[in-house]
Amino acid sequence: MKTPRFAIAILAAGKGTRLHSKRPKVLHTVAGKPLLQHVIDAALQVVAPQEIFVIVGHQAESVQQAVVHTGVHFVLQAEQRGTGHAVQCLAPAVQGFDDLLVLSGDVPLITAETITKLRDFHLQQKAAMTILTALPENPFGYGRVLRTAPGQAEVQAIVEQKALTAAQQDAREINSGIYAFRTQPLFAEISKLTTSNAHGEYYLTDMAAILHRAGERVVALAADDANQVLGANTIAEMMQLDAAMRRATTERLMAQGVTIFRPETCVIDASVEVGADTVLEPFVQLLGATRIGSGCRIRSYSVIQDSALGDGVLVRNGCVLERATVGDGALLGPYAHLRPESKIGKAAHIGNFVETKSAVIGAGSKANHLTYIGNAEIGAGCNLGAGVITCNYDGVHKHTTKIGDGVFVGSDSTLVAPVTLADGAYVAAGSCITDDVPADALALGRARQVNKPEWARKRRAMQQKK
Repeated sequence: MKTPRFAIAILAAGKGTRLHSKRPKVLHTVAGKPLLQHVIDAALQVVAPQEIFVIVGHQAESVQQAVVHTGVHFVLQAEQRGTGHAVQCLAPAVQGFDDLLVLSGDVPLITAETITKLRDFHLQQKAAMTILTALPENPFGYGRVLRTAPGQAEVQAIVEQKALTAAQQDAREINSGIYAFRTQPLFAEISKLTTSNAHGEYYLTDMAAILHRAGERVVALAADDANQVLGANTIAEMMQLDAAMRRATTERLMAQGVTIFRPETCVIDASVEVGADTVLEPFVQLLGATRIGSGCRIRSYSVIQDSALGDGVLVRNGCVLERATVGDGALLGPYAHLRPESKIGKAAHIGNFVETKSAVIGAGSKANHLTYIGNAEIGAGCNLGAGVITCNYDGVHKHTTKIGDGVFVGSDSTLVAPVTLADGAYVAAGSCITDDVPADALALGRARQVNKPEWARKRRAMQQKK
């Protein structure tokens, strides 16, 4: 017996008009990723990218560009005429698949485990249609799933809230909008959908009654967690989903040995990973693809995005990191700014109000105060004094400053790139360095001091006469 070929379709063509936003609904972000990306990520744990079909319509190009890196297929629903019409548009693309699972692109809490459970249940039941249902505390506003008898898997219809009879008002089992179909009966009967409803659209929901009347088996499976099927129709509801996902992330991290003080104040994206014995203080933000090692401490008000920190790193208050790499045992801040392509070596110190950009800082090197390091390669064991600046931009091009091992650069020095300071060189404070400095040499690039005796007293006397 051959294994059924199973495809996943994700509905992502709608406008989401109730959000009052110019962006497509599925591109609104929760927990650091677009709604659609969360759904695709869950689907990718179940099937291969070539077995996932995203149905796009409103601002189709923007939606495709946002998730094109996932390798999934896209199907255009040029005119958005409802969920049933979206699946009709899909028909040519899924020929050859035995079964089809339909997900909503705006339901980000769905998990790979639930998708797998729905698929397996659908196959076991040999059903033409399987509906994922839920039992929320308040089902008001959702379509209700009416089974043929209590405790039975079979379903006779899905009834929308407004159409419920008095006898059906107490029904609590809701339709999630997530389904599995056997493709042959689905596409054999889908032409029977009509637009005789308030919105004049073809609803995929109506396939339950159509298939039931055709003598096909329609069943339902209740999700273990009703929250997994929640969508969002307003920004406020979107933020409720965001809070739920971030809460789940902090709980996951704490279960893995991470200490998070006041987790409700921290903003941690779902994709973030943190090692055991790391401490996160209140009001920390960890965003994007950030990876933090074990035994670190991230102090309050620091924002770390798409960055990788080794073990034992201390990030003091108010630091901002973006696409930076930090080695084991490094000390940052307070108020350090590591911009993209900053690579900080082991046990290096990047201190108060120091900014780095496209810079490699060697192991054990220090820049503790008010320093700008851009387009620079700095060796191990160097010391850059307060106010040191690498002048990397000439108004047209960026240039590189190269500093060897064990170099000392005195406070308030400017290094005009391109320039090289060889191993062991020493730059006197207040110097402007425009030429290369040989190994172990002392470089002085400052004007000679001249003292004019009595000048200040005479100036004051002249001002008093005026």
